[in-house]
Amino acid sequence: MEGKATSLANLLQGCIDKKAHLAGKLIHAFILRSNGLLSNTFLSNRLVELYSKCGNIGYADRVFDKMPHRDVYSWNAILGGYCKFGSLGDAQELFLKLPERNTVSWNTLISALVRHGQEETALGVYDTMILEGFMPTRFTLASVFSACGALLDVEHGRRCHGLAIKIGLEENIYVGNAILSMYAKCGLIRDAIRVFGDMAEPNEVTFTAIMGGLAQTDRVLEALEMFRMMCRKGVRIDSVSLSSILGVCAKGGEGGGEYGLDDQSDGFPCNVNGQQIHGHTIKLGFEGDLHLNNSLLDMYAKNGDLNNAEKVFANLPKVSNVSWNIMIAGYGQISETQKALEYLQRMRSCCFEPDEVTYIHMLAACVKSGDIKSGRQMFDNISCPNVSSWNAILSGYFQSGDHKEAIELFREMQFQHVQPDRTTLAVALSSCAAMGLLQAGKEIHAASRKAAFQTDVYVASGLLNMYSKCGRTETAKHIFHNMLELDIVCWNSMIAGLSLNSQDKEAFTFFKQMRHDEMRPTQFTYATVLSCCAKLSSSFQGKQVHVQMTKDGYMSDLFVGSALIDMYCKCGDVDEARKFFDMMPSKNTVTWNEMIHGYAQNGRGDEAVLLYRDMIGSSQKPDCITFVAVLTACSHSGLVDAGIEIFNSMEQEHGVVPVLDHYTCIIDALGRAGRFHEAEVLIDEMPYKDDPVIWEVLLSSCRVYANVGLAKRAADELFRLTPNNSAPYVLLGNIYSSLGRWDEARDVRDQMSDKQVIKDPGYSWIEYDKGKQTGMEDDNFMVIDDEVEVASNKKSFYAA
Repeated sequence: MEGKATSLANLLQGCIDKKAHLAGKLIHAFILRSNGLLSNTFLSNRLVELYSKCGNIGYADRVFDKMPHRDVYSWNAILGGYCKFGSLGDAQELFLKLPERNTVSWNTLISALVRHGQEETALGVYDTMILEGFMPTRFTLASVFSACGALLDVEHGRRCHGLAIKIGLEENIYVGNAILSMYAKCGLIRDAIRVFGDMAEPNEVTFTAIMGGLAQTDRVLEALEMFRMMCRKGVRIDSVSLSSILGVCAKGGEGGGEYGLDDQSDGFPCNVNGQQIHGHTIKLGFEGDLHLNNSLLDMYAKNGDLNNAEKVFANLPKVSNVSWNIMIAGYGQISETQKALEYLQRMRSCCFEPDEVTYIHMLAACVKSGDIKSGRQMFDNISCPNVSSWNAILSGYFQSGDHKEAIELFREMQFQHVQPDRTTLAVALSSCAAMGLLQAGKEIHAASRKAAFQTDVYVASGLLNMYSKCGRTETAKHIFHNMLELDIVCWNSMIAGLSLNSQDKEAFTFFKQMRHDEMRPTQFTYATVLSCCAKLSSSFQGKQVHVQMTKDGYMSDLFVGSALIDMYCKCGDVDEARKFFDMMPSKNTVTWNEMIHGYAQNGRGDEAVLLYRDMIGSSQKPDCITFVAVLTACSHSGLVDAGIEIFNSMEQEHGVVPVLDHYTCIIDALGRAGRFHEAEVLIDEMPYKDDPVIWEVLLSSCRVYANVGLAKRAADELFRLTPNNSAPYVLLGNIYSSLGRWDEARDVRDQMSDKQVIKDPGYSWIEYDKGKQTGMEDDNFMVIDDEVEVASNKKSFYAA
């Protein structure tokens, strides 16, 4: 009988090894018919193990329940069955009932929990195992390190690493690879490299883990060097290693030229590294490996080499949804939305059903190319969009300027109970800021508090920007001062917000505090603060900023340089602005525009025109703003013929179509020179004759030359276009008054009264030792805020 049992046990072991379910059931039937064999614990254990391995947990349960005698192996076998079947609740319940546990019992449960994504529970079971005095094995530690890596729980991982060293398992290749992988996943690449260096004989798993960790922390060149070392050492290269290094090459493509994936020894571009590895895959006979082929596709696509990606795709022996998705994402990355759509159609025609990843890639492609309408269709095809999908469509609406739809979509996201992340909140807040929607911004602020993002610096800068643009600088300052940590973006948002609300002195105070806190300004900081100095007409403070930006090395920055030129010009120090302009190593259109505009502002039209001609001579292409600046200079300095010549050259020589601002400048120049016939001809020919600005400019010029007829025409046009505007009534009335035509002047005032048009009061200010006082002019007197009433001569006031 004993020999028979041994033979049957060997047969069952063969069935277990081959997962031969049917053959095992036949042996089970034979055992049932044989007297005395059913009570054999050894055979019953084999049967439980067989059914567990074959996934037939029902049969395994029956055999286990009918066993007259169970040993620890019996309990471990049925526990393994539950774990393999995925019944982790039953497995944990059974584990608590085990009459006896050994290391296998603990390992079985821990590994199953890790495999099914219950890493925290697995670590809890492991801690209990240690407390009960069980010594972990290499299998235990491998599972535990995997759990620590998944949870990014470095502290737990370090404790386990210490225990591994204590019991002498750190040199085990299985444990060593798990430790290395844990540190790599946690981003602790120095620790991972140290573990790698201590390993006597690293294998392909070791190299794969370290390459992945290096790529994850953007150390792409070092990851490539690891692969070369792997080849030099003769370590076996498998499909997983090749997939990993192809991922490294793809990582280089994602970053463009940032990572400099060139092999510094031979100058090959990063794509060549991928092509060399492609050659390895063919040489090693992995052409049929679908996962590896998809990695190849991904590498070529992310490097923007869609021609080679097409070739790989066309020669795939087998494709999957992943293959199609990679091609769609690749074309989306280079903004070829039409090609991405073609692949989507081909995918469907080949009987592949697009999944959520497909639609997410299509959504990203549409958003990147600016096709927000198609992007929304793709978004609507996603059954349960995740936060990344919501962020993509929200960003699309924001970038296209449809802020209202972005905010509505954010509200819909809330109704769908999708938890926003920092990107979601920042985009939604930016849309509120763009539209000045304070109430909607407050709702998003509340959502950020609910999601515990109110102290996130990324979200905080969005809140500062939103409240500032809605005129709530006090709320913005409250948020700013309650931040636990401030980065440069928060400081910039606060300074810019104060400047936007004309609180330039306070903005400058914040700038000084920022310097005091040793926060290094960026070019945006300097540009904003220089703008504050310009608005305050404070060249003294502007010069201080100039000195600081020189120390910080921003002298050659075009953005800051343009702001500095603007500051000096607005403070009246055009010569200092020109001195800096001439010192700049490189100039762009904005820089030239600022200097030309500076001359225009300060009445130095001849120099503005000369500088414009220098700009043309330097092959710098003028833009719309350039012509506004130089035409303004011509207008203010009486350079009418030069202005007409430049105006006529705009479209013919430089391809810039004149818009309202350009017509306004040239009509102003003609009006100031008294060349009204030319001005009228131009107005009759231009496409902006129904814009009130043109007629106001012309009416102002008529007042200087007492051109009553044209003034009456201009005023009539303004009465039609802006019936509630008091300016044409006042200007026309002043023209009649200056000529002594009192009856007509009275008629204008009567019209104004009949139509209930109210003249807006004018304001002026004076500065004295104690500060600034604001004055308000009305029809008969000017009242100074300091309760002083002063009689006013209107003519001298207007002249001032």
